[in-house]
Amino acid sequence: MIPFLSIALLAAQAAPAPVPVAPAPAAPVEAAKPVMVRVAMQTSLGPVVLDLDRTHAPITTANFLRYVDQHRLDGVTFYRTVRPAANFGFVQFGIQNEPKRILPPIAHEPTTKTGIKHTDGTISVARLAPGSARGDFTIMVGDQPSLDADPSKPGDNLGYAAFGHVVEGMDVIHKILDAPADPAKGPFKGEMLAAPVKIVSAKRIAMTP
Repeated sequence: MIPFLSIALLAAQAAPAPVPVAPAPAAPVEAAKPVMVRVAMQTSLGPVVLDLDRTHAPITTANFLRYVDQHRLDGVTFYRTVRPAANFGFVQFGIQNEPKRILPPIAHEPTTKTGIKHTDGTISVARLAPGSARGDFTIMVGDQPSLDADPSKPGDNLGYAAFGHVVEGMDVIHKILDAPADPAKGPFKGEMLAAPVKIVSAKRIAMTP
C-alpha cells in the first residue's frame, strides 16, 4: 500500500506547474515640466517676449528677474550686434556696467548642467571669467553650439549660461541684428550699433494657457 503522503506527492508531481504571471508594466513616469517665467520687453522697435527656465537655470533666471523687478533694464539699450553671416549671430543688451544699475555677479551655470543649449532665439548672460556675469545679455539668431560648454576643449571651456528663449518678437531681434553698426565706436569695433535700440520697459507677464 502506498502511504497517503506519497500519493499526495505523486499527484503534485504529475500536476502541471503553474504558469508565472508577468507583473504589469509600470506606468511611464512623465518628466515634470519646467517652471517658466514670462517677461515682456517693450523696445523702440516692438515687443520681445521671453520664457525663462527657472527649473534648469535657477541662478541665471533669478538674476535676470532681479534686473526686471527692480526696473534696472528700463531705459537700457540693445547696443551690440555680432553678425558673421546673414541671419546669423547675436544681439546684446544690458546695463554696460552702469553703476546705478549694476548688481553683484552670479555663479556660472554651464549648459552641461542646465541642458539649455544656444539654439535660435536663446537668451544667455554675457560674462568674462566664469562667475563674473551681471546684467548684460545676448539673444541668439541661429543655432550656435560654439557658445555651449565643451569639457573636451582646453582652457575656459564652460561656455555661456543660457536660461530661456524668445517666444514672441524674433522679427524685432532680426531687425536689431540687421541695424547698421558704427565702425569707429568702441569697445567692440564694428559691432556697436550706430543707433542703439532702447528697451522702454521690461516686466513679468502672466503665462498664457
